[in-house]
Amino acid sequence: MQLPGDPAYDMARSPWNLQVRDHPAAVAYPAFPDEVAEVLVAAAGAGLQVAAQGTGHGAPPLEGRLGGAVLLRTSAMTDLEIDTDRRTVRAGAGVLWGDLAELAGRHGLAARHPSSPDVGVVGYSLGGGIGWYARKLGLQCNAVSAVDLVLADGTCVRATADEEPELFWALRGGAAPLGVVTALEFQLFPLETVVAGHLSWDWTAVERVLPAWVAWCADAREEVTTAFRLLDIPADDAVPAELRGRRIAMIDGAVLGDDAAAAEVLAPLRALAPEFDTVTRVPAASLVRLHLDPEGPTPAYASSTLVSGLPDAAIAGIVEAVGPGSGTRLAAAELRQLGGALSRPDPDGGALAALDGEFLALGLGLGGGDDADWARQREDAGRFLAAVEAWATGRQYLPMVDARTDTRKVFPPGVHARLSAVRRAVDPGGLFLAAHGPA
Repeated sequence: MQLPGDPAYDMARSPWNLQVRDHPAAVAYPAFPDEVAEVLVAAAGAGLQVAAQGTGHGAPPLEGRLGGAVLLRTSAMTDLEIDTDRRTVRAGAGVLWGDLAELAGRHGLAARHPSSPDVGVVGYSLGGGIGWYARKLGLQCNAVSAVDLVLADGTCVRATADEEPELFWALRGGAAPLGVVTALEFQLFPLETVVAGHLSWDWTAVERVLPAWVAWCADAREEVTTAFRLLDIPADDAVPAELRGRRIAMIDGAVLGDDAAAAEVLAPLRALAPEFDTVTRVPAASLVRLHLDPEGPTPAYASSTLVSGLPDAAIAGIVEAVGPGSGTRLAAAELRQLGGALSRPDPDGGALAALDGEFLALGLGLGGGDDADWARQREDAGRFLAAVEAWATGRQYLPMVDARTDTRKVFPPGVHARLSAVRRAVDPGGLFLAAHGPA
């Protein structure tokens, strides 16, 4: 346990997102479920709330609200086991996706992992999870088959489709703190290699490439999942030499299937004559780094919205807002391709059974400088999202929203009411601090 004034307190309280500056009443690092239970009982006895975090990627919505709370770090729970016969994995709450992807890859298996290796498995999996196979396989939260957690009263429970089914439903994408998750289990699938990579142009080609990609997405088969981004790439040794220090328009993603099928799918995009083409067959485990996301603690700001489509007027607005001549300071203005399995509610899924939209528009600021610089990056993200607001679905995807958000914008009324009822049942005293609200 670290308290304010302790030598390691400042390091203990710092999340992955270094833009967030919080001063919790205490920071705890339990390694086992019984230790989690002790922390919860002690916090309740002291009149404090509890906020559980793994890496702290999702810390921004809690900023400024931890003064009366214990920050419970789950990073010490790093057990990781793969059952190759059942094609399942059990991951502790401190496991990172890079480690899981590497281990699964040794067995010729893959998961619906994210685009960054240092994201926590639990937070991503229960928040939803849009991976590189999402249009074919759906959300990662609906691959989860069991969740172990400690409830507010210190009780350790296991939630599955057969045990605690209502809790199990709510945990998968419900965005509500229902307990401290200590481990979860989910399905893997056989995949040793996959066709993946990026096609890149100078960003001045955006008026030619973006509408072509949007038109291509309309007919793309579900085996392909891509993203379009306008990137301000730093002069950093961690990125390919040919991209360093440049403004780039990039399409990256993955295609499930054989080489001939992948070549047919990608031919219309390659006909746009990219300056760089890295798409080839690669080990599936490498895709956790395909997106070139920053690794290690980083100041960041993310804002996003789900959109129903991108007609010509939306594309023109995007180019004006974040294209050449816009003066944008965003590290990335991204459009993630949705649809396919993501748009069909999983009949056995949890609270987030599908996503309402054909694209996710995401404005991302990184690095930054002083407060004025961050304010400008927020303004630029807002300008990008305003360009597509007329086509927004009205729903949000919370893992990519840093501002505290009304969860009634995420779930239909019936789902929201059901989630609220589950939360009141398992945490009647409000021990757990919710990142988003209302309850």
